[in-house]
Amino acid sequence: MANPENWKEAKSIYDFSAETIKGEEISLEKYRGHVCIIVNVASECGYAKNHYEELNELYEKYSETKGLRILGFPCNQFGGQEPGDSATICTFINSKTVKFDMYKKIEVNGNNGHPLWKYLKHTQGGTLGDFIKWNFTKFVIDKNGQPVARFGPNTSPNQLESTLEKYW
Repeated sequence: MANPENWKEAKSIYDFSAETIKGEEISLEKYRGHVCIIVNVASECGYAKNHYEELNELYEKYSETKGLRILGFPCNQFGGQEPGDSATICTFINSKTVKFDMYKKIEVNGNNGHPLWKYLKHTQGGTLGDFIKWNFTKFVIDKNGQPVARFGPNTSPNQLESTLEKYW
């Protein structure tokens, strides 16, 4: 795993690992050869209902046929909208029948930001700077583990289809 001191040396998302919502440390190498969406999620956010539904739809539509993988990272840094622990988050995502991969709650901004998210922000800076502005910021990753696009919360997951098609 790229640690906080050397995330700038990472060549792709495959240089990182993350802890699943169930507590297992996973190398992101497991996503090699797959187009991915990496998104920060929050169950109490106003965007949660539509985004979870559409992310599920994309996953169901493309996971088998195109190999799409979606990585959800709960985050409580925006409006305190993901206050629960892993068990609470699991109850919520189970109620939404989330089938894509979910990871342990992290920070995406600041000194305690997860190294993967520091890398993502660095490679795909935002309009106003290299920070995440709100819940449901989405990064598209190509089959080589390279971040190729970034979308804000106002972009619904279904709007990502034309971008994803470029990388199948």
